[in-house]
Amino acid sequence: MANHQKDSLFVLIKSLSKSEKRQFKIFASRLETSSNTKFIELFNVLDKSEAYDEKIILKSGVIKKAQLSNLKSYLYKQILVSIRLNIPSQNIRYQLREQIDFAAILYNKGLYKQSLKILDKTKQQAMENDEKYMAYEIVEFEKLIESQYITRSIQGRADELVIQAKELNYKNTISSKLSNLSLQLYGIMLKTGYVRSDEEHQYIDDYFNKHISKFDEKKFGFRERYWYFNANLWRSFLVQDFLSCYKFSHKWVTLFYDNRNMIFLNPVFFLKGNHYLLESLFMLKYKSNFKKYLELLEETINDPQFPINDNITSLSFLYLYNNKLNYHILEGTFAEAEYLIPEVLDKINLHSEHLDEHHEMLFYYKIACIYFGNEKYNECVLYLEKIINNKNLYVREDLACFARLLCLIAHYESGKDFNLENQLVSTYKFLIKMNDLHEVQKEIIRFLKKLSTIYPSDIKKEFIKVKERFVELEKNTYEKRAFLYLDIISWLESKIENRKISDIIKEKAKLSNR
Repeated sequence: MANHQKDSLFVLIKSLSKSEKRQFKIFASRLETSSNTKFIELFNVLDKSEAYDEKIILKSGVIKKAQLSNLKSYLYKQILVSIRLNIPSQNIRYQLREQIDFAAILYNKGLYKQSLKILDKTKQQAMENDEKYMAYEIVEFEKLIESQYITRSIQGRADELVIQAKELNYKNTISSKLSNLSLQLYGIMLKTGYVRSDEEHQYIDDYFNKHISKFDEKKFGFRERYWYFNANLWRSFLVQDFLSCYKFSHKWVTLFYDNRNMIFLNPVFFLKGNHYLLESLFMLKYKSNFKKYLELLEETINDPQFPINDNITSLSFLYLYNNKLNYHILEGTFAEAEYLIPEVLDKINLHSEHLDEHHEMLFYYKIACIYFGNEKYNECVLYLEKIINNKNLYVREDLACFARLLCLIAHYESGKDFNLENQLVSTYKFLIKMNDLHEVQKEIIRFLKKLSTIYPSDIKKEFIKVKERFVELEKNTYEKRAFLYLDIISWLESKIENRKISDIIKEKAKLSNR
């Protein structure tokens, strides 16, 4: 589980790689004088410490208590300066920012012509890499300089800059409005979850259409199209239109593959788009395309050009391994998936500082599903209880809900049903409290509650009866998502036919042509 330290300086130092620490010490040695050696000594003390403890710092005799606050602020700043100086040169944004800073230096020295020359070249680079916000900043800077550096061509130059400023401002405004819409839809998702009725569906459609109708997609550049697909994707997720989710996530990913340089310039957007595409394919059970895009994603991540830093490495792990587990769940190849579990657990520990609790719990749920499919119910319950006992899982409470339901079934399957009644009551109370009592969940509770009162000779009939009920519920737009968390129908079929659930799911996967 992520263990976030409270002290920002300590967390920053612990996040540094060996090369970054070495670079900082070389950088700091250049600054070293009799008055500032203390900040280097403070760095060494914190670097060697396992946890932040002011008593240990003060006990070292390096710093007095009155100096500590200012010295920590100074050290924090110097570490960031050191990292900034050693950022890889292939990062175009830092190159552009550096050139703008150089132009500002020349401008302040009154060297207007030299400053304009750098700005014009930098503006072209910004436009080529779709960095329109920086391009607009450059144009505004050029306007400022041109107003002071008089030439005979000022009239034509003024018109050119005004047109560029208007065009860039227009496109930046579109990007901003579309990103706002995307964020607002995401906020609705976090606050209320997926729509549960036709009325809620209509509200989302009205809200979305009101904001999206103002835009002309034909005038979009790369960034505007990206945000347009993003906003459409969140609308599709909210109304549980999985085919539309696939459509817009596919457009999102294709946009990057058609503009390959943008993958390396915007790796986070690229990774997220692939994750949503794979999630959509999982929801549609489109296994052939799922495998294709999963392999393509892994290939791209392993490309030497693909950027590497702590954030990107953690996201790559999160999206790649989450979907590797999903692929085995989709195929029913639970036994073949077990080799992934130690890898996932090791990587969770490795990336613990960058993973939020929800995503960590999501991994535990997928691991529990793998063990359930392999009929290893004790191991399944072990990981489900990590979710159930987590008191901080406020976002996506549906994960906690289905963890409880799967845990009930796992207890029943393992024969540990002596305490099933208490667990049923506890789960029912939880569902009511979270105000997310869907028909699928109600039906599972009713079914499990009846099991203890049914004669053994009648159990199979009850399984058949309740399966028919779930088949009907699966056709309901607002209920079908529940079956992606918990394949209750395949489990019931395994009980009716007295076969392994993995065999049932494998058979269904083979019958599917997609």
